[in-house]
Amino acid sequence: MNTLSPLPAVPDDGAFAVSGPEAVTAMRLQLLVATRYKLAFHLPILPSSILSSSDELAELRRIAIAGRGAEIRIVLADPAAAMRAGHRLLDLAQRLPSALQIRALAEEDQGAQTDASSWLLNDTGGYLFLPDAERWEGRAALKDGPGQAPLLLQFEQIWQRALPATQLQALGL
Repeated sequence: MNTLSPLPAVPDDGAFAVSGPEAVTAMRLQLLVATRYKLAFHLPILPSSILSSSDELAELRRIAIAGRGAEIRIVLADPAAAMRAGHRLLDLAQRLPSALQIRALAEEDQGAQTDASSWLLNDTGGYLFLPDAERWEGRAALKDGPGQAPLLLQFEQIWQRALPATQLQALGL
């Protein structure tokens, strides 16, 4: 449920440049809205401005409860920093641990060029890629399977090496 003003029109297929916090945020929300069951994030940091708006959290919740195949995977370089900051996404991850999984970047992947980049991949061929997560510039597409494929392959490799972020799990006391 998008309560923001209408999202700006973007091409249905093919990659295009995104620049500026508003454009990146709008594109991230459009990708969440377009997602059916599967979502993957690679985030070196999880600032409070990312994945914490009511609209984004509502879309993440919708995806997480979409059905048996629902899967949201997030790789963070420093999950403890997100926990210390009390990020709103962590509450959702603790309530829906079977669908929303968070892992910590493996030691061998830290310091790599990919460690500084950020990307979001969905199951409809869409992606948002920021080569430097601290800058609001990159490329995106709503449907671009060939453009998404190398990012998805790289994410899968990083995900396999990543370690579960056990410090973020609810204690269940």
